[in-house]
Amino acid sequence: MLQVKNIHFGYDKILVLEDLSFSLNPGRNLAIIGESGSGKSTLLKLLYGEYDLPQGEIFWKEQQILGPKYNLVIGYDFMKYVTQEFDLMPFITVEENIGKYLSRFYPEEKQQRTHELIKVVELEAFAKTKVKNLSGGQKQRVALARALAKQPEILLLDEPFSHIDNFKKQSLRRSVFKYLKEKNIACIVATHDKNDVLGFADKMLVLHHKTIIAQDTPQNLYNNPKLPLIASFFDEFNSIDGEIYYAHQLKIVEESDLKGVVKSSYFNGESWLLEVEHDSKSVFVEHHSEIVPKSCVYFSFNN
Repeated sequence: MLQVKNIHFGYDKILVLEDLSFSLNPGRNLAIIGESGSGKSTLLKLLYGEYDLPQGEIFWKEQQILGPKYNLVIGYDFMKYVTQEFDLMPFITVEENIGKYLSRFYPEEKQQRTHELIKVVELEAFAKTKVKNLSGGQKQRVALARALAKQPEILLLDEPFSHIDNFKKQSLRRSVFKYLKEKNIACIVATHDKNDVLGFADKMLVLHHKTIIAQDTPQNLYNNPKLPLIASFFDEFNSIDGEIYYAHQLKIVEESDLKGVVKSSYFNGESWLLEVEHDSKSVFVEHHSEIVPKSCVYFSFNN
């Protein structure tokens, strides 16, 4: 189990994280969300042992995670950290980059394991390609496979799919997170993307103003967003009479006490998002069709 106990951390006497505590069991997936500058990447670096903690403790099982004051080499064998800077070897192939972290004493096993990981990150067609000839998204996938090569007990991922285009992103998420569950590898993902969280994370932690303002399952936080910040992570939302409503929780009706004028309509695929001016502010309503600007509409709440 990962245990984070009352940690504090700052840069140049400016506090970045204050009194953070949480835990994570083996094989579970934790998503960390928050606005840019909220401390997500800093937290991952602390978990990896890149910095010394002025206050608090971090443990993985019985092993305390310590910083560079105590470790000549940063990091631990049971933990891998994939950053947004891939640190790959550009002049050797994809399979060589991955295989370099596997034992040469068992060549058949090494080859089988390398091919397994290449398949997990969906790079079969590029196995023999030198890394310097890959796109940014492909390099990110090689970095993921390389981190998994030694089967860590816990994996730290900082925006792991940020460089990957939408044509591959969804299937890659499914493949990687399925593999982690099968191998019982704990995972912590710092992300801005709700699709990295919904359907995959067992728990979600929200950072804001140096502290954890919420930690619960994604389902509970989605269905009961206590704060606008949390709702905004998931979807377009409205604050009406002190309550938070997603756009899909409002509907256009023939008549209602709630009235407004359409400002814009945005096509979303299965529906349209209407921006309606109501009481001098924008309200967002999901609707089955476009409505032309300046149209007067009534809206109400879905039951």
